[in-house]
Order: sequence, then structure tokens, then C-alpha cells
Amino acid sequence: MAAKHHQILIVGGGAAGITVAARLRKTEHDIPLDIAIVDPADSHYYQAAFTLVGGGAYDLEDTRRNEADLIPQDVTWVKDAVSTFAPDSNSVSLTDGTTITYDYLVVCPGLQINWSGIPGLKEYVGRYGVCSNYSANTVEYTFEVLKNLKPGARALFTQAPMPIKCPGAPQKIVYLAADHLTKRGIRTHCDVRFLTATPAIFGVPFYAKELVKVAARYNVPVSYNHNLVEIDGRKQKATFAVTAGDQQGQTVTLDFDMLHVTPPQSAPDFVKTSPLANTTGFVDVHANSLQHLKYKNVFSLGDAAGTANSKTAAAVRKQAPVVVRNLRHLLRKEAVEEGYDGYGACPLTTAYGKVLMAEFIYGGKPTPTLPLDPRKERYVNWWIKTTGLPMLYWDYMLKGREAFPSHNTAYVDPAA
Repeated sequence: MAAKHHQILIVGGGAAGITVAARLRKTEHDIPLDIAIVDPADSHYYQAAFTLVGGGAYDLEDTRRNEADLIPQDVTWVKDAVSTFAPDSNSVSLTDGTTITYDYLVVCPGLQINWSGIPGLKEYVGRYGVCSNYSANTVEYTFEVLKNLKPGARALFTQAPMPIKCPGAPQKIVYLAADHLTKRGIRTHCDVRFLTATPAIFGVPFYAKELVKVAARYNVPVSYNHNLVEIDGRKQKATFAVTAGDQQGQTVTLDFDMLHVTPPQSAPDFVKTSPLANTTGFVDVHANSLQHLKYKNVFSLGDAAGTANSKTAAAVRKQAPVVVRNLRHLLRKEAVEEGYDGYGACPLTTAYGKVLMAEFIYGGKPTPTLPLDPRKERYVNWWIKTTGLPMLYWDYMLKGREAFPSHNTAYVDPAA
């Protein structure tokens, strides 16, 4: 079978792939482009709202669109998955045996959720109070469990080792759960705990200081360096390995009525085993240009890129224009630019109606978009989280339209 060929091949039809394709289409006036997207999914989800779904504040169906409706006009949709990359021959192989060659490759398949990475998780998620906001198939069960908790209930919330999608998501649902129980008048009669595999509550100290206060306000104890390693759903017991501190090397087993699990995550297997991967399994790209360090006609963005930014849709919003401009530079035989500064954002839901908007770049430097103290929880941020960002995602970002102000790279902490 003769190999198919496309000038620009995009692997992944999520936020990154659709955005790059749409922006390429809008900038091709002087150079017509042949673009294809490889993705097997029928549905496309706005995953940033999954926390709200799990907290009962958003409908799952409102996060979903048909993938076919989002593929930009005149972009070929290859409805299959990649099995292997062969960058030395500028080709990829699909699971159906098809080979596609390319002039330029953009790799953005997202993260792989490793449900089998914790014994008992795959078996019990969706039953016995074991829930997770990290899948469209499981997120609605989170609120089902939460709303049925009774006085005396034990609710555990976990965070897996990095990297994970949206590092703030595991604690967002903690605060919504605590607020929900408070509104029902049973918070003081329930044991709510947050156990994270990380050594701090959040990776950016500027915001971590505030989040420690939020957890304390809800009287939620935070156990650091506690990694969930086993679940017995029938007995409703969760076992954690302690990876640092006085109990390092020991295990702790806790009873639960609700166990919200952040599953371990990684780059997809077909990326990890490819010549494109670095030692951590992610695509080996330059932190600022997003160009592959060895294969100069390859770019990567989004969650599968081997960059140190927070893995969020907000990062994609800033990465996609850089990738598109650099593809255009290569088409014109020009040098690439190093335009991505590591921007990421995490709207941290701290209550129903309150959000702390964490925005930052490489090095953990805060870069708020609005001229407000970014450490404060605000209702306006709740509106942005629940209404503004979804609208901008569907109607602007995925259509290749720019409607976002620049973040403030000159912010100085007045308390510093």
C-alpha cells in the first residue's frame, strides 16, 4: 500500500491539535497548506470543567462536542490512532497499518491516564465510593458519592506524582466537597483529608501560601509525600506509601466512604517508546520554541510536550501561536522564534462562587492577566471559570481566533 502524505500532520485532535490546525488555516493566505489531524475520538471534551461536573455545578453534556464538528474546514481528519513514529523517514504508522508521511509533524496527543497504575483503581472506580474527575466516564459518579455522604463519613482526596493534567485539579474538588458539606450542615461531622504525593500543596510558592490557608479554613488536614498505592474497594480501604519525612518507607491504610483518586499519568505509550521522546517519555522539545531538539521539522505542545510548564489548556493557548508562527517560519526558510515563556493558568475553585486564579510562567513567576491581587479568591474569577473560559474555548480558541489579553509579565509581589 502506498503511503499517504500530508504537508503538515498533527497527531492529536484535542485542544492543542484543533487550535493549531485552526490557526494555520487562518494564516495560510500566502502559502496554501495541506493539513491533516490524526485522532480516533468521536467526542471532544472541555476537560477544564470536569471539576465543576464532579462538584455538581456543571453538566457533563455541556463539556462535550462532536469531534467532527470541531475539525477546521479543509483539514483532513484521519480517524485512527498512531502506533509508531519514524522521524528519520518523516512518517508515522497507524493502528490499521496505514503509513502517513509528512513534511512537518506536530505532536499533541495529550496525556495517558494509567488506570492500572494503582492496584484496585481500574477494578473499583465507579463503585464503593471510589471516584475520579479525570474521565468523562467517571466524573459524574463523584457528585453522586458526595451528595450521599452522611454524618460520620470519611472522604479522602488524593494527588498522584507529577506530571498530571492541571496540577491544581486534585485539590479543587477537595474545597468544593468541603463547601458542599458545610452548606448541608454536616461538615464538622465528616472527616475530609487531602493526601498528595507531592512535597507541597502547589508547585508555585506564591500561590501555595494561600492554598495552605484555604485548606486550614476548611479544617482539611494535608498529608504531603503520601502516594496512593492500593485500593480495596469492597473493604473501602486505601493504602498510601510515605515517600519522605519521619514515616518514609512506611505505608498507611485509611478507611473511606469517599475516595477521589487522581490516577497516575504519563505521555502515551506510542510517544514514550518513540525516537521523539526524552528520558522522561515526553517529546523532547526546546522549552521556548517547542521545536524538537533533534528533528527540526517536528514540534510538540500541550500535555505530551517535554516542557516544565503546568499542563493546562491555558498553556496550549499560549503555545499554539508559537508553534504556528514557527511552522510558517520554516515554510519561508526563516529561523524559528523562542516565543513561549512557560505560561500556565489554574483557576482554583476554593468554594462555590469563589476562584483563586493562579497564572504563572517558567520559574513560578506570577503573571496575572487582570490588574488584581492574584492571591485573592473572587467571584469574578468564578464567572470566568464557569462562563467566560468555556465560551472562549469553544468559540475562539478552537476556531483559531484571538480574544485573550496578554498576561502581565511585569507583576511584582507587593509583599516581596
